[in-house]
Amino acid sequence: MSQSPPVVLFVCVHNAGRSQMAAALLEREAAGRLRVASAGSEPAAELHPAVVSVMAEIGIDLSAARPTALSDEAARSADVVVTMGCGDACPIYPGSLHLDWDVEDPAGKPVETVRSIRDDIAGRVRQLVGRLAAGPPEGEASLT
Repeated sequence: MSQSPPVVLFVCVHNAGRSQMAAALLEREAAGRLRVASAGSEPAAELHPAVVSVMAEIGIDLSAARPTALSDEAARSADVVVTMGCGDACPIYPGSLHLDWDVEDPAGKPVETVRSIRDDIAGRVRQLVGRLAAGPPEGEASLT
């Protein structure tokens, strides 16, 4: 019987930029080896247009993506929770690996800045994939 792939949840305040980019980039990088989700503690009505634009530049279409509210169930079921600037509004649950990425908020920023944020997140996603592929450090539960 095969075990289901680990779940990685990206969380930011509005789920309109950073967490959406991270989820889309991980989805592409992991190529089905992980389940990926994103959510916001206070979701916006729509994604930031500059985020949709810079992701389209690299072949990722977020035009139909919508911000999603963070649910207790989603956070509890995730094996890895990556928070991005949501402070105390982002829950931490025992049994999951919690990472906090200090990533600039793209809200209201020019495309050049959002592009730089995207590239920063892409580098962090590649590191995360490498970390998950290498297995957990001593003392952490296995993610595979």
